Amino acid sequence: MNLFTDIRSLVIDSLTAMTGEGALPEGLDFANVAVEPPRDAAHGDMATNAAMVLAKPARMKPRDIAEALAAKLAADDRVTSAEVAGPGFLNLRLAPGIWQNVVKSVLDAGTDFGRSETGAGKRVNVEYVSANPTGPLHVGHTRGAVFGDALASLLAYAGYDVTREYYINDGGGQVDVLARSVYLRYLEAHGQEVAFADGTYPGDYLKPVGQALKDKAGDAYVGKGEDVWLAEVREFSTDAMMALIREDLAQLGIEMDVFYSEKSLYGTGKIEAALEALKSKGLIYQGVLEPPKGKKPDDWEPREQTLFKSTDHGDDVDRAVMKSDGAWTYFAPDIAYHYDKVERGFDELIDIFGADHGGYVKRMKAAVSALSDGRVPLDIKLCQLVKLFKDGQEFKMSKRAGTFVTLRDVVDAVGPDVTRFMLLTRKNDQGFDFDLDKALEQSKDNPVFYVQYANARICSTLRKAAEQNIAADDATLAGADLGLISDPAQLAVAKKLAEWPRQVEIAARTHEPHRVAFFLYDLASELHGLYHQGKSNEGLRFVNESSQSATHANLALARAVSVVISAGLGILGVKPAEEMR
Repeated sequence: MNLFTDIRSLVIDSLTAMTGEGALPEGLDFANVAVEPPRDAAHGDMATNAAMVLAKPARMKPRDIAEALAAKLAADDRVTSAEVAGPGFLNLRLAPGIWQNVVKSVLDAGTDFGRSETGAGKRVNVEYVSANPTGPLHVGHTRGAVFGDALASLLAYAGYDVTREYYINDGGGQVDVLARSVYLRYLEAHGQEVAFADGTYPGDYLKPVGQALKDKAGDAYVGKGEDVWLAEVREFSTDAMMALIREDLAQLGIEMDVFYSEKSLYGTGKIEAALEALKSKGLIYQGVLEPPKGKKPDDWEPREQTLFKSTDHGDDVDRAVMKSDGAWTYFAPDIAYHYDKVERGFDELIDIFGADHGGYVKRMKAAVSALSDGRVPLDIKLCQLVKLFKDGQEFKMSKRAGTFVTLRDVVDAVGPDVTRFMLLTRKNDQGFDFDLDKALEQSKDNPVFYVQYANARICSTLRKAAEQNIAADDATLAGADLGLISDPAQLAVAKKLAEWPRQVEIAARTHEPHRVAFFLYDLASELHGLYHQGKSNEGLRFVNESSQSATHANLALARAVSVVISAGLGILGVKPAEEMR
C-alpha cells in the first residue's frame, strides 16, 4: 500500500478525464506530475504540482488548471477538500478514514508494509568494502561497509534481486609488502630480532599470522631468499587477512554473497578479453597522453601506451590500460572485473568507494558504459571520511593496528547497532564526526537512542497491557475500532506511517539509505509527542482505563509504529530494542 501512489493515480485519472472533456489539450505528458507531503503540514495532507508542470505545455494559466482539477478531485470520497494555493499548487485534505485504514494495513502486512516491487526483480550488484587484504578494517572501511550493506538491504526490500560483493585487491604490489611483513613476524616467531622497513606493516595483528606460518612451515623459510618463500607466504598471508576481514564484517552482521579475487584476472585471459571487447568497438589505440595537470614540462616524459578512448563515454581524458613496458595499469584489471559483472547479467552496478577514489569515478563509468553499450548503469557512491571523538578529543590510533582506528575499536566502544545507525545519520558524501560518548547518550539528541526508545516504550506498553489481561495481539488490534483514532496528534502519527512506502521507494531510487534513518527519527518524534500528550489527555493514553475500545485503538496505532520502526531498523541492520537499560 502506497497512499501517495494511490492519490497520484487519482490525479492522473482526473487529468485524463479533463483531457477527454476538452479542458486540457491532447498529448500532455503527465510523467512529472507528483503528489507529496506539503512543506507545511498546516496546508493539508498532500500537495500536487500538476497545474504548475502542465501550464506551459498546455499554454494555460496554472491556476485555471488547478481550479478545474480541484473540482474533479473533491468529487472523490477520499478527498475532503482541494484548495488552490499561490500560483497554482493544489493542497489536498483526505478523509480521516484513509489514515485510520493505514494503521490496519500496517498490522495486516507486518514488516512487509512498505515493501514494493519498484525493483521488479532487476539484478543489481552492490560492491562494497573491497579493502586491500593487508590488515583489519579501519573506521573508513566501516562507513563504507555499513552504507553498502544498508543500501543492499534497502534495494532488496524495494524488490531488487541483490548480490553483495567484495572485490579482493590481491593482485597488486601491496600484497607482496604484506607477505614481507608477515615474513618478518615469522622470523620473530623464531626468536630473531627484526626491523620493519618503511612501507611494511608493523601492526601487532600480524604476530599471530607469523606464528601460524611458523606452525605450518617450521623453519623452511628461515634464511631463504624471496624466490623461495614469497609466492607461498603471499597466498598464506592473504588468506589469513581475509579471514580477519570476514571476522570484522561479522562484528557488524555483514555477510557477502561473493568474494571476487583480483588475482583471478591475471594469467586467465580475462583482462585481454575485456580489452578485446573494447578494441572491437574502436576504443583501444596506441597514443601518448598529455602531461598530468600540475606537472612541469621537464617532469614529464611522454611515452606511447595502450589507451582506452574513455572520452567517448564521458571521461575528461583517455586512460592508459597498458604501460609502455607491456605491464598492465591498475585500471586494466578493474575494467576486466566490471566486464565480468556485465557478463554475469546484472542490470545495474553499484560501487561503494572511499573518499580518495573521486578521480576514479568518470573512468570507471566510461568503461562500463562502453562494455555494456550503455545498457548497464553504474552508480559510484563515495563515502567521505569519519573522524572519531572520545572525551572531547579526536580518537586517532589503535595499538593493535599500529596506525589507525579499527572497525573493532568502534564496535567495542559502542556496539554494532549504534555503530550502524549512527553512520547512517549522514548522507554518504558528507564528512562525519562520530562522537563515541554522544553515541551512547540517552537523549533526544542521540538519534539511535531516540528511535530505539520509541520502540521500547511501545513494547513496554504492550507488556503492561498483557499483564492487565488486555488482548493486544496484532489480529485483535487490527480489528479494533480504528475510527476512534481521530485526535490530530493520533492522525499525525498515522500520516507519518503512510509516508513509509513512499520513503522506501525514494531512498531505493536515489540509493540513499540515510533517508530511512531520518524517517525513523521523525516517526519516533511523533510517537513520543503523542505519548506525552496522553499524560494530560486520558483519551490519548495507550492504555485507557475508561474505555477498552479506545485502548485497543490506541494500542493498534502504537503497535503499527513499532512494526514500521522494526522494518526500518531491519533495513539498516539494527536490532529493534524491546527494553532500554
